[in-house]
Amino acid sequence: MSVSLKQLLQSEHLLKVPGIYDGLSAQLVQQAGFSAAFVSGACVSFSRLGKPDLGLVDLAELTLCVGQIREVVNLPLIVDMDTGFGNALNTQRSVKVLERAGAQALQIEDQLMPKRCGHMKGKQVIPASEMVGKLKAALDARCSEETLIFARTDALGVNGFEDALERAEQYLATGVDAIFIEAPQTLAQMQQISRQFAGRIPLIHNLVEGGNSPVHSGGQLAELGYRIALYPAALLNSFIPRAEQLLAHIAHQGETHSLKAEMIDLHGINQRLRADDFLQQASRYSEGLL
Repeated sequence: MSVSLKQLLQSEHLLKVPGIYDGLSAQLVQQAGFSAAFVSGACVSFSRLGKPDLGLVDLAELTLCVGQIREVVNLPLIVDMDTGFGNALNTQRSVKVLERAGAQALQIEDQLMPKRCGHMKGKQVIPASEMVGKLKAALDARCSEETLIFARTDALGVNGFEDALERAEQYLATGVDAIFIEAPQTLAQMQQISRQFAGRIPLIHNLVEGGNSPVHSGGQLAELGYRIALYPAALLNSFIPRAEQLLAHIAHQGETHSLKAEMIDLHGINQRLRADDFLQQASRYSEGLL
């Protein structure tokens, strides 16, 4: 890993971070030249479980996913660990396990477990004091100083804007490395968040298609002083309608040859996944292996 996430955040430039959910999506992000990737809890649930973002992914499933991604890319990984999978002690263990698996930053939110997507109605949040304890446990659990802890609050949509700001102040005081106030409802709210926090700690924002964000681009976030733009579901949100169109075409036409210009083939996949490198490596151990 040539540049750590900690080093990247020392730059004044906005860090654009696409969401990933498996080895293929991770490699595509790395090959596209991005500096970091976000292991989205929502997309892990969507793609690997085929279920909505309702806190259904457990620690073992997330750890397996992170480990598989780390095998094939050296990008800094920001890992969405939802609520930490329990209380302060559960959170502490989750940090240790996910750090060993390859996470370089861990994002923890203050929703009541089981959580739900931050842009869905019906969320509930735990007391701020309980979240402070979980954040302290997470900070104490880190084995490396390069591992970062990001604190997310979902209180804005539950208790209102002022409570979200107060929680963010309390979370900042614990020593976390970035603050994420989920789902601001207006540009004025985002401007207030920036005035209050941008000079003291990196700010994170979700640019999720269909979400409730009052801004829609990294350029707007940069102007507001935010430091990390997450694009958590962009890959999946693009893939799904394309997949539906292809499947409808196969069902009606029974062929894919006419779509050749819009697709890659087996050679293209093997090229992107460095099949020749694997075969060359295998040949060094045993000529008879192939």
